[in-house]
Amino acid sequence: MVQIYFRAQDKTASVPEGTTILEAARRAGVIVESPCNGIGTCGKCRVKVCGSDREKLVCEEGRHHLSEEEVRAGYVLSCQTKVYGDIEVDAASTAAQNKSLKILSDGQSFAYAIKNHITKRFDGEKTLVYGGDTLLGEEPGDTTNAVYGLSVDIGTTTVVTALIDMLTGEELASASALNPQSLHAQDVLTRIKFASDPEGLRIMYDGITEEINRMIAYTAARAGIRTENIYEAVYSGNTTMIHLATNVDPSSLGRYPYTPQITGGNEIPAKMLHISPFGLIYLPPIISSYVGPDITSGVLASQLEKKKGTTLFIDIGTNGEMVIAKDGSLSATSTAAGPAFEGMNITCGMRAGRGALELFEVGDDGGIRTHTIGDTAATGICGSGLLDIVGELVRTGVIGANGKFVTPEKGSYPENLKKHMVLLEGKPAFQAADGVYLTQKDIRQVQLAKGAVRAGIEALLLSQNVRAEDVDLVEIAGSFGYHLRAKSLIHIGLLPREFEGKVDFVGNTSKSGGKAFLLNTDLRRHMETLAGKIEGVELSNREGFDKLFLSALSF
Repeated sequence: MVQIYFRAQDKTASVPEGTTILEAARRAGVIVESPCNGIGTCGKCRVKVCGSDREKLVCEEGRHHLSEEEVRAGYVLSCQTKVYGDIEVDAASTAAQNKSLKILSDGQSFAYAIKNHITKRFDGEKTLVYGGDTLLGEEPGDTTNAVYGLSVDIGTTTVVTALIDMLTGEELASASALNPQSLHAQDVLTRIKFASDPEGLRIMYDGITEEINRMIAYTAARAGIRTENIYEAVYSGNTTMIHLATNVDPSSLGRYPYTPQITGGNEIPAKMLHISPFGLIYLPPIISSYVGPDITSGVLASQLEKKKGTTLFIDIGTNGEMVIAKDGSLSATSTAAGPAFEGMNITCGMRAGRGALELFEVGDDGGIRTHTIGDTAATGICGSGLLDIVGELVRTGVIGANGKFVTPEKGSYPENLKKHMVLLEGKPAFQAADGVYLTQKDIRQVQLAKGAVRAGIEALLLSQNVRAEDVDLVEIAGSFGYHLRAKSLIHIGLLPREFEGKVDFVGNTSKSGGKAFLLNTDLRRHMETLAGKIEGVELSNREGFDKLFLSALSF
């Protein structure tokens, strides 16, 4: 057996010789980001090994993900590095990651009355707590003035939790963090595969539950309330996230006919949450296998079915979930955009944290203007910055319609941009900032991601016999979507040019819709009925979708 000491977390794993650092980290309860689930393709599981300990390692595949400077400094890919002696490792803590992440917690909403599922009655000696007409439990003394609930947005990448006073509707505190599941498997499909065996499901369920409980403790402390007086939580998230957060095997979502084990529109006991011992979790209705309660909450928050004309609602992220509303008639679909928009599978990609290049503009003279999160030197590119860079380079002709770089010799773009075209490991790349590059491989990842979303949009428009020019309003939802710019989405072709001037960014409607579900039972019944009427457009079965996708790859 060998001992692996993780210094930042002050934890030690005792494992057999030949165990990878990543496996040792998981056994010790240390989270190391590994969105490809340890197969060596993403390059994100870098850790630093103390200099004198490196001779005790055997590194296999994946060295190409590390620069020469990183190798000299002692960095290795933890998933590809086997250990044959006692070592010490520096691995970034998730607390540090969460502190620098830029996560949006606010979203569009509407006016509604408070009509709680949770009610209380004081009988002179004790307080009776009801869920609807059912007596849930009783508490000593009069606690009728303390009724709190949670709106929890469980995204594929991030989690946002808001603590709500259910008597007044006031949001008392909120917290946001990286979804710890994303450190093991980045997108929905790899997460389904990871959780299709009992041990993988346990890791996914325990991880998200621990994170939500941490948020509960944090928000309750901020608001100065007792966690025992929190009686209900609403979980909004895509269908897979809801399965994992409720400890339900998601494997049926990964094989035809992709049938969910959960349909939503019900309460379940909140056994593992650190709230009232008789607390509940409400699951909003699920529209389809890949259109979950996050979109149901979004439909509710934006009041889609009440809008006149044609509105397209899109949540852009690792999944491209979307709903079209045509005079009250709704259709929905989802596409697998993949992790590129989150900065994953990108050479200099990173999450939206300190040092991430989030804005990139090219002036008429070819001058470049950039901005990073935290106003520091650029250390990488997050999703919004990635789409900005590609959009601007397409607009200025540095990237051709086929997605390939146009060499300086053949390009007619400004001289200043030509100076930024360099060779990186012998291949063309664009230097967006010192040490930060966009490669041809990165452009391909953007093409695939934006092509999937654009093809979904086109299929949804066809399902309602609507032309792009006939769409009256486009609502972009989600934390990631809120930080995008309409012109970048149009320049890369993710949105049709006909949408110019019609795009509205509505924020985190998963959370704001979840709050509405929490505070009004009539809205629950209404959306449970409406969700059953929304037509699900299954793209994999749609004739001609392959052609739509191929045409959508072009810039």
